[in-house]
Amino acid sequence: MLAIFLLLTLYSLLITHYSLLMLIHPIIMSGGSGTRLWPISRALYPKQFLKLTTEHTLLQDAVLRVSDAKVFAAPIIICAEEHRFMIAEQLRELNIKPHAILLEPTPRSTAAVAALAAQFLVPTPENPDPLFLLMPTDHAVGNVAAFVDACKNAALAATDGYLTTFGVKPQRAETGYGYIKPGDSVGAGSVCSIALFVEKPDSVKAQEFVKQGYLWNSGMFLFSVRSVAEELNRLQPEIMARVHDALHKAVRDLDFIRLDKDTFSKVPAVSIDVGLMERTRKAAVVPVDMAWNDIGSWQSMWDIAKKDDAGNVAKGDVLLHDTKNSYVHSEGRLTVTLGTENLVIITMDDVVMVADMARAQDVKLLVDKLKADKREEVQHARRVYRPWGWYESLGEGERFQVKRIMVQPGRKLSLQSHHHRSEHWVVVEGTALVTKDDQEIFIHENESIYLPVGAKHRLQNPGKLPLMVVEVQSGSYLGEDDIVRFEDTYGRS
Repeated sequence: MLAIFLLLTLYSLLITHYSLLMLIHPIIMSGGSGTRLWPISRALYPKQFLKLTTEHTLLQDAVLRVSDAKVFAAPIIICAEEHRFMIAEQLRELNIKPHAILLEPTPRSTAAVAALAAQFLVPTPENPDPLFLLMPTDHAVGNVAAFVDACKNAALAATDGYLTTFGVKPQRAETGYGYIKPGDSVGAGSVCSIALFVEKPDSVKAQEFVKQGYLWNSGMFLFSVRSVAEELNRLQPEIMARVHDALHKAVRDLDFIRLDKDTFSKVPAVSIDVGLMERTRKAAVVPVDMAWNDIGSWQSMWDIAKKDDAGNVAKGDVLLHDTKNSYVHSEGRLTVTLGTENLVIITMDDVVMVADMARAQDVKLLVDKLKADKREEVQHARRVYRPWGWYESLGEGERFQVKRIMVQPGRKLSLQSHHHRSEHWVVVEGTALVTKDDQEIFIHENESIYLPVGAKHRLQNPGKLPLMVVEVQSGSYLGEDDIVRFEDTYGRS
């Protein structure tokens, strides 16, 4: 009888742990601006929305990484307001419906995100202590199976009250990452206590850390709601209180949840490492070897890419001659190198950047200077993304501007007018449904329509393929702020 009782108890524990694993809620943090991958990454279209390492964007790769329904619940995305429609569109492309998309009015660092997740996930009788995974979007993971196994181990530790992070087994002495010194084993599997957190070291210390078995700090965490809420209330009560107020005052906008701007802007900006993990006695680390890389610089892009015999990575229309250990990327124009070494060269329509590979981490300094000079190139590239598609500038001069506009199938622009410009639309691909004052007119390929100053107008794609239009604007002022919106599907004013 005792043996049967023990077997039933063990079975019950296994079922409990299995059911908890089913309830890992991925909290995908997509608030960064990716300044160190400028000029490809821009503030209004940062690196998480780009296809940098696979056929999917970094955001899509992150979502797919937690798509095993036996382990993970539907993802919760936390992002900046200006990125909301791009995120919704990229999830739609994967046919993945998120549990929620929460909009941060202003970035307040990762402790605020943990506090938000802990208060957004409401315990239920069926799941009295939900588990959640905090995961950035700017990571590459080559071994997803190892990552999922690490999540399962972390979940078991989290159910025992530990605040777990993931420590990546180093492949080299890296100075761009923080390190974790593992302590004694705790709980099941390979989970260890954390003896020490170390900030980014110099090369000598990095080599020592690798020899001593230190781990890279991945910046990913797995908590139970109850444990992290208790520790945040103890260590960061102001963050918890202000996040609670911002969430309590949140409003739903279409498919998004807007946190209260005034309240959330007062949340202290503290990282979860400094504000929680380095101070709690419950910190634990799960060692994992998952072919991980933080896509944080052009150096890291070069590290993970396939190289030629001379150590070069070439993307786009590129010709390399007598060139070594370089990363050369062109978005269109032919880019040629001769007799160079250890360079990063990025060619865009509006920017060319050349940098020493060893200074790749310092690209942020360039961006800071461009911000101070109020250069547009920091915010966006020539192609600007909107909820309905995108537009890009083809040319401009005094009193005129030419744009190419792409409208996704079934999407439409706002009903609008302009005070200072007229527009001429030429359809080059697809069929457009154009509203012009009180008329609705179908415009087919090789046809056009003129919209005078002040006319109420709207461009719509009624078809199943992308609509491509060339727009010629003319007038005394051509700025994007010369728009009077009368009706907008996406809630813009």
